[in-house]
Amino acid sequence: MNSLSLNQPPTRRTWPIVRRISALLDRYGDILWWLHSLWGLVVGVAVMWVGARHYGLLRVAVFQIAFIWFASLVAPALVRRAADSKWVHRLRLVINYFSRNFYQQLLYFLLPIYYASATAWSPNLLFVAFLAVSALLSTLDVVYDRQLSVRRSVMAVFFAFNLFVCINVMLPVVWSVSNMSAMRISGALALVAFVTILFGGRHVPWRSASIVIVASAALLAVTVEFGRPLIPPAPLRLVTSTFSLEVDRRTRAAARPVDRLDPGWTGRVYALTAISAPMGLEDRVAHRWYGNGRLLCSSSYYRLVGGRKEGFRLWTSCAVNALAGGRLTVDVKTEGGQLIGRAEIPVEAAPATIGDPKLPAPF
Repeated sequence: MNSLSLNQPPTRRTWPIVRRISALLDRYGDILWWLHSLWGLVVGVAVMWVGARHYGLLRVAVFQIAFIWFASLVAPALVRRAADSKWVHRLRLVINYFSRNFYQQLLYFLLPIYYASATAWSPNLLFVAFLAVSALLSTLDVVYDRQLSVRRSVMAVFFAFNLFVCINVMLPVVWSVSNMSAMRISGALALVAFVTILFGGRHVPWRSASIVIVASAALLAVTVEFGRPLIPPAPLRLVTSTFSLEVDRRTRAAARPVDRLDPGWTGRVYALTAISAPMGLEDRVAHRWYGNGRLLCSSSYYRLVGGRKEGFRLWTSCAVNALAGGRLTVDVKTEGGQLIGRAEIPVEAAPATIGDPKLPAPF
């Protein structure tokens, strides 16, 4: 019996199997991709769990962003040539595969960080919703391959938004940049990303390009400077809040905590809030007091220093004068106008509850 050498080329008997596999892939390819999308969604949930606990992993995001940026510049050129070459088409699919996976890892990692910084029933939850939609689109293989990656303008907007989302958190976490500065830097980088992907590798009349660039820069500037309340101040978040009628100034703790006020009650109320912030991060925060939606008091801005296990403790007070029902609310805001969190107590007929004077712990 003659042995078959490993160096000999394969015989033609193997080709029918290859053709059969190829035919099955052509027939059921979309189903397989949708199953892969479902698997990507499951992986995304796991990444969300990690993102809520290990912010430091954002350092790896620099390499993922660089690859996606490069791939977004190359993909439009591959789309034009893919129809003439199977190998170019396969190369495009490989690049898209890695881009999608990096998008999924980044966006699902960031989603719980932004969600934790958002405030219930506030406009900044809309930003979290947009981020969730973006993460979902990156999971849908068929949609990404056939819709996003083949349209240069859509890809430019998609990448610019996600770049802004990522850099806006990475700068405060990794390099301790304040939220206001991080937002401005992120906006500038998003503009550069949008322009390079939209116009990269093709000739565009100078006047048309200038109009698009100026309009995009104006839109981003307005968003960054006036739309800050719509964006959660990630990674800052409100951990705990306490209202009290007195404060022990020696220990800086609530002396008479309350969970409601009687209608018509008059006197000074204190609010103590704990804000979680990464080590080394510095910002400026303040309290805004509202009675039934009407501004009562505004505190000065205080320097926040991150890294405290129990959170940065900020307390202020306000003279409350005979609120006739409703709610007493304190908004915790950054100097840039971003809402970190909201604390509130009802003003109702039940008597105020006096708590344990020993709690909470000192600053």
